[in-house]
Amino acid sequence: MIRSFEARDGRNLDTLVGGEIDSTLALVCHHGTPSDATIWSDWNEIALENGLSLVSISRPGYGLSDRRKDRSVSNVAEDVEDVLDALGIEEFLTVGWSGGGPHALACGALLPNRCRAVSSLAGVGPYGEPDLDFLEGMGPENVEEFGFALGGEAPLREWMEENASPYRTINGDQLAAALGGLVPDIDVFALNDQGLAEIWATSMRRCFTNGWDGWIDDDLAFCKHWGFEPSEITVPVTVWQGDLDLMVPFSHGKWLLKHIPTSKPRLEPGHGHLSLVADRKQAIIDDLVSGRS
Repeated sequence: MIRSFEARDGRNLDTLVGGEIDSTLALVCHHGTPSDATIWSDWNEIALENGLSLVSISRPGYGLSDRRKDRSVSNVAEDVEDVLDALGIEEFLTVGWSGGGPHALACGALLPNRCRAVSSLAGVGPYGEPDLDFLEGMGPENVEEFGFALGGEAPLREWMEENASPYRTINGDQLAAALGGLVPDIDVFALNDQGLAEIWATSMRRCFTNGWDGWIDDDLAFCKHWGFEPSEITVPVTVWQGDLDLMVPFSHGKWLLKHIPTSKPRLEPGHGHLSLVADRKQAIIDDLVSGRS
């Protein structure tokens, strides 16, 4: 169910809380960009089967979460702490998909006494690193979007107004076409034949309840320092990445593996950005549960 919690600075935190909160261990899931907490709703059953309480927070500006202007990736750790404290849950495992990847890593870096293990699923790497060409290998839509993001909020907001409006009413049948060059055939199959399209479309419509702020602030946060160094992470991290991914190229996963000392690879040939999550759900959970420190 969707619940509201109050952040320490008074903001509303729009949160998906799955099943009964009777576990001492949460599975904290960080959604992609753009999206909201509800995209993880189909993970509730598998979380419960593994003795975990599913928790997912819509990042500031998405869904019904209040905006936190000029936020950094690292700010997510405070929101996770506030929600888990309200639920009475001390420890958690965390998974981040796509734009949620850095936010899951932030929890591992900044909450090491509570976060037991991290999975980065097709997670984006940091911008501006000398050994990572951030845009190389991305689909043309992402290259265009980040080109505007690097110019700051005003041009990025103008780009959103001109290009993003169809997402506010999109349905599952329209999603693959709307994503265009960002989805290889394997991801189109995951959307249309494995049930991801309607789940993601529903989440996308909801995430823009109050406009583009969440998407804008995500992009701006990805274009500056995350607020922590991946090399500082001491908890177990698994980096999952498909070699056909056109949203977050394979090179991002390789960079994370190179710079996170506790990381291990799950590099999946033949998978894209979406098929990886559709096909590997149980394996991701198994890895987190077995890898917790």
